[in-house]
Order: sequence, then structure tokens, then C-alpha cells
Amino acid sequence: MDYGHSLEFGTFITPVNDAPDAPVARAQLSERLGFDLVTFQDHPYQPGFLDTWTLLTWVAARTLTIRLAGNVLNIPMRPAPVLARAAASLDLLSEGRLSLGLGAGGFWDAMSAMGVTRRTPAESVDQLREAIDVIRELWRADERAQVRYEGEYYQLKGAKRGPAPAHEIPIWLGAYRPRMLRLIGAKADGWLPSLSYLKPGDLARGNAIIDEAAVAAGRDPREVRRLLNVFGDPAKEPAQWVDELVPLVVEDGIGTLILGSDDPGELQRFAAEIIPAVREEVARARSAAGVLAGPVRSVATLAQRRDGIDYDGLPGGLRAIEPGDFGYAKVRSTYMRGGSPGLVIQPRDVGEVVTALAFARDQEVPLAVRSGGHGISGRSTNDGGVVIDLSAMRNISVISVENRLVRVEAGARWKDVAAALAPHGWALSSGDYGGVGVGGLATAGGVGWLARQSGLTLDHLRAAEIVLADGSVVRASVSDNSDLFWAIRGAGANFGIVTAFEFEVDEVGDVGFGQFVFDATDTAGLLQRWGAAMEAAPRDLTTNIIVGPPRRGQALAQVYGVANAADPDTIIERFTPLAQIAPLLDQQVQLVPYAGVMNVPDAAHAGQGDPVARSGLIEHITPEFAAAAADLLTSGASYFFQIRSVGGAVADVPADATAYSHRSANFSVVAFGASKSRLDDAWSEMSRHFAGLYLSFETDQSPERLAEAWPPATLARLRVLKKRYDPTNVFRDNFNIDPLGD
Repeated sequence: MDYGHSLEFGTFITPVNDAPDAPVARAQLSERLGFDLVTFQDHPYQPGFLDTWTLLTWVAARTLTIRLAGNVLNIPMRPAPVLARAAASLDLLSEGRLSLGLGAGGFWDAMSAMGVTRRTPAESVDQLREAIDVIRELWRADERAQVRYEGEYYQLKGAKRGPAPAHEIPIWLGAYRPRMLRLIGAKADGWLPSLSYLKPGDLARGNAIIDEAAVAAGRDPREVRRLLNVFGDPAKEPAQWVDELVPLVVEDGIGTLILGSDDPGELQRFAAEIIPAVREEVARARSAAGVLAGPVRSVATLAQRRDGIDYDGLPGGLRAIEPGDFGYAKVRSTYMRGGSPGLVIQPRDVGEVVTALAFARDQEVPLAVRSGGHGISGRSTNDGGVVIDLSAMRNISVISVENRLVRVEAGARWKDVAAALAPHGWALSSGDYGGVGVGGLATAGGVGWLARQSGLTLDHLRAAEIVLADGSVVRASVSDNSDLFWAIRGAGANFGIVTAFEFEVDEVGDVGFGQFVFDATDTAGLLQRWGAAMEAAPRDLTTNIIVGPPRRGQALAQVYGVANAADPDTIIERFTPLAQIAPLLDQQVQLVPYAGVMNVPDAAHAGQGDPVARSGLIEHITPEFAAAAADLLTSGASYFFQIRSVGGAVADVPADATAYSHRSANFSVVAFGASKSRLDDAWSEMSRHFAGLYLSFETDQSPERLAEAWPPATLARLRVLKKRYDPTNVFRDNFNIDPLGD
């Protein structure tokens, strides 16, 4: 039976230690010759062999693309919990190139001599069964609960999970007897025997046992890849090889053929003469039989598909992740919000964005578009819908050195942008956290560390590439689709998917980065004095202040900021008034490149539940507002309260020049709460102080928030444009301007 697995070829190298670099050289040769996989036997009791795991690690460091596996690793001599972490670590270090071949052990006299407990054949299989469970459980780093496992051979009493491997490491078992074959069908991803140990008919009999066990376990037998070690013979002619190997694929279901040979000449002949001929003959036989080769989704994965999505209709070539797929845990949620989308599509270029959008339009589920997924509002995920994730589109290039014009794809992170601009002595004000994605911030505003001197991020936008609701790709700038260009600068999520931006950046070198901790006992006074200091400060200083509720009788506040100056005396002069706003408990001021400020570790996007945050824009920190903010914190309705300084160059731009209209505000305020009702009630008491809100920090999508986000004239113009560019309201799941609304 042909299971339709994609045809792969590997090598089986002897890990001899008399010439330690020889196995490595043969692995490198295997890679150069185009083999898919290189494997090594594992006999830890054999002094004539290098340790296989150490060798695999060394080979991984000396190769680039070829996959690696033990053939097969000796489970009784390699504790499963340690092996799980070792395998995940090597998979991460090799960028997803490890496969895990496992065996139940053998050569018990030699193993017992090294202190390994002797097992019966049945016990060996049971230990391997437990080992598979333990390994996979420890790899599930997305689960928060510690691992507790009470087995006969492994007892885990609260072991920590992780690290998660870079890809879904397949587990293959070397097996011959029925008990092991049934274990493969129930739990493993592949069967890896050697042809020299098999008798005629053993492959068919083994396949039948595996298939029966797979069906009994609720699996599709095609989920189990069939691999086979075939040993070299320099005297064998290519035609004979082809005649022997092709039936193994099309009749016995072998998907991976592994050549056991240490002869470089034989490896070269096999790669040059035999592999192409086998591929050609297999392709011809499959075409005649109507067998389609390709990956098979597991029954367990298919069971997790969500209603309303035509999974089988997904256009070929699009990379997509479904619930149950490896990697889903990393893409389901955002930094702040827990999500469970039915499908996450990851296009690699604008053409694939068009294709993804066309597919998403036809589904009866919500649509979210994601650039970085860090957004506080959490609107770039959903429950049961489609997410178009632009994270694979991260290219950054210089268009014009003379004009300081750069092109940035929407999935790039701001720390990547800062790093790319740094060698030119450039920077772009872009939020205060380098892990934020470009797309969401640049279409909503961009209140960053250079805002008071350089304006918002969107004020530096000179053109954009946009995929509209109907799938057309347009350029928007002052001269091209100028009305659309106006709209995407402050309301971009409503009008299309911006796939690339052209920014005019600033000349920025080293900057002063200051961090201060204050006694916030007088919270209202502290906020008022900070606000006054910022309004009086030169424009080259931008800071924000964070205050939490009192804890254990003590209230603290933190101020962070950037002085865009390279002279230490100027930096100290800028920060000195801030250091005097309250009793100072700690301080640190550094002269660093702007890219250093933005180069922070990426936070895990593992949000839980729905974030609760409210936003407001305000011109001045008045005594009345400061008192209301202090009351908010004392009430316990907010556990995190932050004010960012804006003003300065932001206010130089006319209010009607972009859809971001609240230019007169000197401060942007955000509060997080654990309870939506409590925070909403407290926020309503403060609402009289605000004149607008900042989209990126607001989680409430009630219709009345639209009037706070945009002034009447701006909102009216946006509605007209929404009817023109998105009349069917495709982009409705992100602070929606309904084209049919009033």
C-alpha cells in the first residue's frame, strides 16, 4: 500500500571514534549531495563509537539544512525527561532539524554492565510507551500546569515543562515485533526498521499491524510515516537499485529510504544516479494509480476544526496553522488577549495577502489582521475566526539615502526597524516597546520616545501599499489615492491591509535613556508636577509615568524617558526637573543608541482572557484630573495606570491633516483593570477631563467610543470613505466604522 508520503532519502553513518571527524564529514557530504536526512546508530555501551547525542549536536553545528536523527536512540540508557529537554534544545539550536528515532533497547549484557536495569521484552516496550508520553508532555510548554506522571518506569512530581521545540519533532520507533508495532500505530509518528532484519512479507505484515492499531486509537494510518534502512552495496548497479527500491515505496508504503554506507563514493553515486531515477519511477507509478503525495493532518487535528471555515478550500501554497497543529499555541493569542481562532494564515508577500483575504471574505467567521500581536487592545485575534498574520513579512530596505526614505513591511517589529536604521544614524519614533509590530501602530498613531520632537509615527509616513477589501492592491500617498492616505493615518484598520510602509526617518544618534522610581504617596501632586515638567520641557525630551495602587502601605511611581541628545550634560539638564517631582528612590540614566532602547526581549504572546483597558487624551494634568486619577488608583479599579507625554511636534500638524485628529492633547492616558464593570464605572467619573482617546490603548468597542476616537467632522469623512473602499464592511472586527451607520 502506498500511503502517499512525500519521498525522502537519508544516510545512515557509523559513528566511529577512530577518526572522529569522519562521521561529521560524511554528514556534511550528505547535505551537499541533497539527502534529506542523516542518521547515526546509538550504542552508548560501545567504546568504539562516539556518543550519538554528542555527535548529533556537533553535526547540527557543522551543517545548515539537513535533518538529523538517532537510528535509533537507546531509551533504557537515556532518561526520557532529560532526553525531552535535550531534544527540544537541539531542535531549537538547529532551527527545527531534529527527528527523534527511539528504540526499546537491546544488548542487555552490555547495558547491564553499565548499570542499566535489565528488562524483559514486554517491560522494554512498556518503558518506551511511558517515555513517549513523558517526552511529549514536557514539550507542551503552552500548558501552564506542571507535569505529574505516575508510571511504572517514570515518576514526575511537578516537573516544569519546556522548552518547546522549534517544530513538531516526529517520534519514530525501531521495531519488529507485534507489541512494538502496535505501539507505533497507537502513539508514534514513524516506523523505522532495517531491511536486513526483515523477511519477505514482514513489511506488509508490519504495516497491517500498525494500521489496525492506528485505527483502534482513532488515528489515520497515513499519520505514521514508514522509513527503512537499506544497506549499501558498491557492486549493485543503479538499475538494480531502482528495481528494488521502487516497489518498497509503491507497494510497501515506504516514504523515507535511508542508505547505510560510509563510502563517500557510494553516497555520491546513490545521490546522482539512483535517487533521481527512483523519484521519477515513483512519480510515474503514483500518477497512474491516482495517489496524491503530501502531508496528512491527524484525526485529532481535524476534530478541532471550527464551524464556518472551508478548510479544504484553502488555496494551495498558503501557510496556515489550525487548532491542533504544532505552533498553534504561539499564534492563537496576542500579548494581552487569549484567542482561539479557527485558522491563522501567514502570507509571505502581498500576492499571498490578496489570496488570503479572498479566502477569508468567503468564510462565515470573524476576520482579524495581525502585524505584531502586541497591541494592548488585543483585537488581532478572535474566537473561531480567521487571522491574517503578517509576521512573515518583515523586510526592511532603504529606498533613498539622500531623502532618508525607507520601506518597511507591516510584519516587522520596531526593534528590527531601529536596528536596521542604526548603521545610517537614523531612527523613527515608534512606540516605547521594540516588540510591537509595525502595521498596527503605524496606522493608529505611534506615540513613541521621540514624539514630542518628531511627531507621531504616522506623521513620517510618505506612502503605503494597501490590499483593499475587494482584493485590489493600491498605493496611497499625497499624490496617489490621497483620501485613502488621509484615512489610513489614524483609522487604517477599517480600510484595508497595509502590507508595506514608506517612512521618512530622522537623523538620531545616541540618546539619553532615563529610568526613575519615586515615592508616590502624594499621587495627585506627583502627577500634576510631572505633567507641568513635561509641558515646560524642551521638545527633545519625551517621557511616560506609570503608577500602581498602593501596596503594603507604599505607593510607587516610575518614569521612563528619552532625551534626544548625545551630550551628557544636556541629558542631565533635561532629566533634572523630572528628578525633583517627588522623593526619588532610584534612578538610572544611560547614554545608548536609540536601537538599544528598543532592543528588548520579545514577550511571550500568551494572553489569557480579554484585556480591560480604557484610554483618554487630555491637554493638561490639572489638579482636578490628578485627584481623580489618584482616587481611581486608591479604589482598586485599576492595577496599572500610565500617562504618555505627547504634544510638541504632534500638535504642529493640523488637526484635519490626518484621521488622527486630537492633536492638541499633551498626554495620552491608559488604565488597566481586572473588572470591566468596575473600571468602566470609575472611568466614567473621569470622562469629563478627556477630549478623545487613543485607539491602540482602548479595549471597549461600544459604538459611542467612535465619537471619542474621532471628532464629528473626521468621523463623517471616514464614513464616506468607508462606503467607498469597504462597502460590505469586510474590515469590521477592529473598532468598526460601519458604512451603513449614521
